[in-house]
Amino acid sequence: MKKTIFLVGLVLVMTTIATAQECSKYYPMIEGATLQYTNYNKKDKPEGVATYKVTHVETSGDVTNATMAIELKDEKGKEIYKTDYSFKCSGNMVTIDYESLVPSSMFEQYEGMEMDISGTDIELPNDLSVGQQLSDANVTVKISMGGINMNTTVDMVNRKVEKQESVTTPAGTFNCYVIYSDNMMKAMMVKQSMPSRVWYAEGVGMIKQESYNKAGKSIGTTVLTAFSK
Repeated sequence: MKKTIFLVGLVLVMTTIATAQECSKYYPMIEGATLQYTNYNKKDKPEGVATYKVTHVETSGDVTNATMAIELKDEKGKEIYKTDYSFKCSGNMVTIDYESLVPSSMFEQYEGMEMDISGTDIELPNDLSVGQQLSDANVTVKISMGGINMNTTVDMVNRKVEKQESVTTPAGTFNCYVIYSDNMMKAMMVKQSMPSRVWYAEGVGMIKQESYNKAGKSIGTTVLTAFSK
């Protein structure tokens, strides 16, 4: 799972705490805020560490745009991937760039090749409630390789708020909303289904993410291990 973190709802924005709290209920909204996650495989063995940091925020009217920098290291501490993506906050909604749905392994594998990326952003409203249905999201990547085009599609569908529960990680204990989604990836003629759950806590963001196979067994977990703002 260390190269396939495709559902990371980490949305940290704003220039001041007061403005930020009006914009998003679930994130600290501070430039420089940093979250560290450890990725575990299905045997609960660590496979790497991902660090997310808000590097830039800019507010215009009632819309705030921000940039999140991501650094991924393997279990030995070797850097294997770096990138960033954008997100914005407006009114009652945080919107995350659809490019965050692209598996990081794809950027690494096809680095330097021509890539055309399109899709629908991930939305996370402030007023979450158990049973609530959320909008779908998707991304399509077209890669040109020597005159041959390869298309990959990731669809995040059936998103819903399942429940509330308390989760304890090395970063602390958090009261969370749990969001379930069916994540379907299609590359060439190969289809893969990977349901997942994400735990969100007010003022922090994503606390935990777990992915499953078709039988419902866990195949990988991402856990918040450090947080600062």
